[in-house]
Amino acid sequence: MIEAALASGAPITEPVVVVVAHPDDETLGLGARLSRLKNFKLIHLTDGAPRDMHDAWREGFTSRDAYAEARIRELDRALAALGARPRARLRYGCIDQETADSLPDVVQRLSADLAGARAVITHAYEHGHPDHDTCALAVHAVCALLRFMGGEAPDIIEFPSYHLGENGWVAGEFWPVADSPECIALLDEQERHDKARALACFRTQQEVLSAFPLDRERYRAAPAYDFSQPAPPQGAFYDTLGWRINAAQWRQCAADMLHGLGMRGAL
Repeated sequence: MIEAALASGAPITEPVVVVVAHPDDETLGLGARLSRLKNFKLIHLTDGAPRDMHDAWREGFTSRDAYAEARIRELDRALAALGARPRARLRYGCIDQETADSLPDVVQRLSADLAGARAVITHAYEHGHPDHDTCALAVHAVCALLRFMGGEAPDIIEFPSYHLGENGWVAGEFWPVADSPECIALLDEQERHDKARALACFRTQQEVLSAFPLDRERYRAAPAYDFSQPAPPQGAFYDTLGWRINAAQWRQCAADMLHGLGMRGAL
């Protein structure tokens, strides 16, 4: 099982695709294990730069393009700090917070980019960020399509980002799902040091990154999700932020896309 190999820290030579929403998600989710992936492709759905420019202005940038470019440079440095060497890095170029608008295009492109993979590692469906949810949906939809067409679909492995808990947001922990046990990697001193050094490369994101644990990473085989229904935590963290899309609107985008593909129910 890939998730068990990730937890143990064993080298993984099989072809793996890591699909994440933003530059830094791969480091938060499995930064301590990226160097163990010896044959992996890294895909980012967004450029990490929201349209509203709030984050860019906070960090002193005067254009969205400049902010997006800075985030790519941060990723370059973080991967180097981790000793991670993807065989390919692909950027889909969606605008941060707006990937749901491009769901059909994302699914079409991802269908080709997952070809031949043994496993795909992505976000859990947890209503923390709409782009994280879109990653999860797109991966599950593509794998369902591959199975429907009689082909082999990669195993879906997920990591937690954040979700809305009873007392605010919860970072780096799964919302429990029945029959979906998690595998936990307890990081040694060197791994914690390397991950902290990599996360420090994301200078524009320090306020968010500081909330995540550095002593462990969590992975699990993804459960089946019905993406037209609320994520397991029920409440949506991004509904508290006043963004241009809320969870109900996101689920409608998901339902429309799945209907267009002739899919319904759990994926």
